[in-house]
Amino acid sequence: MNVEGCFQLMGGDFTNAGAASSELKSTLSKLGVSQDIIRRASIAAFEAEMNIIIHAVAGTMHYVVNNGEIRIILTDMGPGIEDIELAMQEGYSTAPDWVREMGWGAGMGLPNIKKNADRFKIDSVVGEGTTLEIVIYMRKD
Repeated sequence: MNVEGCFQLMGGDFTNAGAASSELKSTLSKLGVSQDIIRRASIAAFEAEMNIIIHAVAGTMHYVVNNGEIRIILTDMGPGIEDIELAMQEGYSTAPDWVREMGWGAGMGLPNIKKNADRFKIDSVVGEGTTLEIVIYMRKD
């Protein structure tokens, strides 16, 4: 099994927020992936997708389902993260007030991604952007 998908994400596009992660969820369901794995992948993908919509100008979400794992890579053209360790703390957020007023930006995105991933890598360059790599194993070997 080798299934891939790629989505363009636009910063500030709350109308389509969640569309990419919903399509990933639908694809995993069609492949017969277990509900627990689908839930974890959907949460991680949604949180990462929202981070791009909230913080970046634009970005992409690319996923590959292959060799017993789901690999989700998100790359954005955004402000980057100055202090990744601080950004990983629950409740820490740099979301602007207008985003918080919409109910987003509570500072749970990156911690939720980490909790739902079997492997999680984050690379960021201030002023250029951020890349997340999320891997979820479909089998527990």
